[in-house]
Amino acid sequence: MKKIIVFAIAIFAISCQQNKIGYVDNVKLMDGYAEKVDVEAKFKTKVDALTKKRDSISQAFQLELQAFQTKAQKMSQKNAQEEYGLLQQRGQFVGQQLQQEEQQLQQGSQVEMDSLVNKVKKEIQAYGKANGYTYILGGGDGGAVLYGEDAQNLTDEVLKILNDNYKK
Repeated sequence: MKKIIVFAIAIFAISCQQNKIGYVDNVKLMDGYAEKVDVEAKFKTKVDALTKKRDSISQAFQLELQAFQTKAQKMSQKNAQEEYGLLQQRGQFVGQQLQQEEQQLQQGSQVEMDSLVNKVKKEIQAYGKANGYTYILGGGDGGAVLYGEDAQNLTDEVLKILNDNYKK
């Protein structure tokens, strides 16, 4: 009989344990993460450089096209068409190269951002395990938390850990 009572009390005690739940504001967390800011700045610099390159190539091509139009008036129609065709091919080739560079830049950016998101998730998991949380939910835009008490908001704590680890 004593064993049954002890067993019932143990079951009751286990079932009464509270789940420890917290949440983070994903948007605030990522916007405040120094490494993410640095990655975005790095890729913005690369995008700006690619834009300048595209603009200068485009401007040079426009000048070449204008020079050709002046020159074409003095050429036979057949020669003008051949040269115009070559000019078009070169323009398409340069355009394709620039497009490939842009795609590579976007892919590189996406890979780094995905890596960053995984790093943040791992840090949140480690924080949750270290502090006895059963669940840590994601809030902010598109998050699962529609309401949460400020006491359960772990964003600033996790953000501090992430930024401290990044500075090392």
